[in-house]
Amino acid sequence: MDASEVTRELVTIPSHRGPGSDESAAGEWLTDWLDERTNATVERDDHGNVFARRGEGTTFALVGHHDVVPPDAEQVTDGEYVIEEQDGRLYGRGTADMKGSLAAMLCAFRDADVPDDVELVFAAFAGEEQGGEGCRAAIADGFAPEYAVVGEGSTGYSAPGVTDVAIAHKGRRGSTVVAEGESAHASEVAAGENAIYRATDAVDILREITFPSTTVQDHDVKGSLAVTEIEGGSAWNVIPERCTVIVDERTVPGERASIERVAELDGVTWTVEQDLPPMACGDEDFADVALGAAEGVQDGDPEHVVKPHATDAGWLADRAGTECVVVGAAEPGEAHTATESVSLSVVERCDRLYRDLVGEFGAVTSA
Repeated sequence: MDASEVTRELVTIPSHRGPGSDESAAGEWLTDWLDERTNATVERDDHGNVFARRGEGTTFALVGHHDVVPPDAEQVTDGEYVIEEQDGRLYGRGTADMKGSLAAMLCAFRDADVPDDVELVFAAFAGEEQGGEGCRAAIADGFAPEYAVVGEGSTGYSAPGVTDVAIAHKGRRGSTVVAEGESAHASEVAAGENAIYRATDAVDILREITFPSTTVQDHDVKGSLAVTEIEGGSAWNVIPERCTVIVDERTVPGERASIERVAELDGVTWTVEQDLPPMACGDEDFADVALGAAEGVQDGDPEHVVKPHATDAGWLADRAGTECVVVGAAEPGEAHTATESVSLSVVERCDRLYRDLVGEFGAVTSA
C-alpha cells in the first residue's frame, strides 16, 4: 500500500468523540497495520495511543494523531464518513487534519532506512483535539523522544502548494475574566455595584496590553490578544451583579501577555481555562536537515516558517524537551471545515520527505 491508498482507507474510519464514536477503531487499525507490515515493536497504550519502534540509539519520532473533530452533517451518512475524490484531492473529515500526513508517516516508518544509532518511533496520539490529551498522557508515562517531526499542516505557507518546515508555532491561552458587583433596581443606580462597568474597566486594560513577541532562528513570532465573548446582566431593569469576559491569547515561546493586571481591579478575578504551549526549535542543524529533505522532494522552494496554530509539538517541546519541527500535507484553511480535503500528491510528497529526513538524520546526531 502506498501513502494515497493508506489515506483512503484510514479516513473512512470514524474517529471523532461523540455518542457512539471515539478514536479506538482507528487506533486498532493502526496497530494491526503496523503488526502486519513491519517488524517493529508495536504497542497500544491504555490511553489509546499507538507506538511502533525500530532500531536503537538517539530517538527520532514521527508524530501524528488519529482522532478528528466531529464531522459536519454533509460529511457523514448513516454513521459512516462520506469520502470523495476529485481532481487529485481527497475530501472528507480528517483528510487534512491529519490522516493524510499520518498515512505518509506510516509508510515512511515502514520503508525508511534507519541510520545506525537511531531509534525510529512512530507515534499516533488519541485526544489531540481534546487539548493534547493523548500526548500529555504519553509524556507523563515517560515518552520523551529527543527529536520529532509532527505531521500537522505546513503546506502553502511560503507559496501555494509548497511544503514548508515550521520551526515554531504559537500556543493558545484561553482565560476567563469575571467581574462581580451588587445587584439593585436600575432606578436606584447608587444602591448597587455594576459588574458590567467593572468588566469594561478590565477590557480597557486588555486593550492596552502589548502583544508578546519573540524571535526564533531569525523569524519574528508575534502573539495576539482579543476579547472574544462577553456576557452579563439578567434583566433590563436590574443592575448586573456578574459579567464574564472570554479572552483568547496566542502565545509565543517564552512570553505571555500580562493579563493578570485585570485582577488588580476591585471585584475582578482572572482564571486560565486552557494553556496550549507554543513551540520553538532550538536545534538549527535539525531544522536545516529537515529543510534540505523538503527541498529534495519538490520543485518549489520551501522555507522555514512559523505556524499560527498550536500542535502536539508544543507539549513535546515544553514537557519532554523534544526538539521539534512541523511538516505536513495540510494547507491553511482546510482543517475542521465542511469541505476539508488533502492533495494526494502532497501526501505522497510527505512520505518521501519523511523517509529522506529519517535517512539524513545521522547528520543531526553527528553534528
